[in-house]
Formats: sequence, structure tokens, C-alpha cells
Amino acid sequence: MTRLLYALAGTDKTRQFSPHVWKTVMSLAHKGLDYRTVPVGFTEIPAIEDGATATVPLLRDGDRLVCDSFDIALYLDEAYPDRPTLFGGEGGKAMARFIEAWSQSTLHMAVTRIAILDIHDLLGPVDRDYFRRSREGRLGASLEDIAAAGKQEIEGFAKKLQPLRNMLNVQLFIGGDGPLFADYIVFGALQWLRTTAGTKVLEVDDPVALWFERCLDLHGGAGRRVTAA
Repeated sequence: MTRLLYALAGTDKTRQFSPHVWKTVMSLAHKGLDYRTVPVGFTEIPAIEDGATATVPLLRDGDRLVCDSFDIALYLDEAYPDRPTLFGGEGGKAMARFIEAWSQSTLHMAVTRIAILDIHDLLGPVDRDYFRRSREGRLGASLEDIAAAGKQEIEGFAKKLQPLRNMLNVQLFIGGDGPLFADYIVFGALQWLRTTAGTKVLEVDDPVALWFERCLDLHGGAGRRVTAA
């Protein structure tokens, strides 16, 4: 059985950069499941799997189609209970929902402002037009103005990670001695920045930077398959 993972890409089809896709990449690697990546551009998404989704990741596992990275992780734990758990029980699911809410409200907007022009430049002409139109409409400013505001985000980014930093002073991963899906949520946000803008926001000896390096090394270095921008 061939699993398919539909993943966002620009003109370089090997450079997947979506934070949500990276959550699923790490989830599949955590479970030790083989799959084939199907790279798609923004404007190609509505046509995949007969219009099954408006966003990626989308996972086809046999006759099952599952979209949304959190739902995919839940599905993988249910479908493959004999393989390493992504949540470690109901408490881990609740923790991951909190981490996701924090990451998307705190980290994602900061990365958007820092990397928005870099993301735009990764895309082909049709996707560039879509990206500019949709993001400027959503954020109420030009991409250039958003990027200008992103310079302040670079200076303050490390402070946003202080709760994680405090925790990593006493344990290796958000999941404890080993990673859980909660780790992959935050990893996805930082990997998004790494693979699009490559902007340095952490000192090399920062506990969060050291954790991120550990995450990049997980599962045979799955996170390093795409080089930093």
C-alpha cells in the first residue's frame, strides 16, 4: 500500500516548507511509516483528490483520506496503535491542543511577518499572484509593509519562547524524555522559518535552539532533508 502525503511546495518541488506539513512529516517518521510526497502549489490544492481539501497536508492511507495535521496525528495513533504513540494518552492530546493554540497565536504570526517575502519568492508566478492577493487581503497591508514590520519580530522572537525555554531546562523534549506530537507542532513553526527565510532568531546555546537541533536529528535526520534557506 502506498501512502501519499500532499505537501505545499514552490518552484523547487523538493523544498517543502509548510509548518503543518512538517508536523505530519515528523508524525509519519515517528510512527515509522513509509509514504510518498506529492508536492503541490497553492493554486493546485483545490484539484487534488477530487477537491477533498482546501489546505494541505492531506494524507491518503489506502482508501482513507485525512486532512489537517492534528487530525492526521490522531488518525495515525488510532490506526497504528502498535507503533510509537504520538500523544501518550488523553493528557498528551490535551497538552498538544494547548501547544497548538499557543504556537499558532504566538509563533505563526511572527514567522509570517519575518518570512512573508521569502515565501512569496519561493513560488511560481501563478502562486505568487494568489499568495499576494490572499495574504494582503487577510492581513490588511502590502507584503512589503508586513515584511518591514517583521524586522521588529526578529528582535522579539526569542522572548516568545520563554515558557518553552524554562521547561527545556529540566527535560529534553516537550514530551519528556522523548518527543510527542506537541514537539512537532513547535518544530513545524521553527522549521517553517528555517526553510523559507533562514533568519537567525536564537543563540546557538539557547535551550530552544538545542532542542530544535535534537528535533532535526530525529528519525534519521528527517528534518534535515530540506536545507536551511
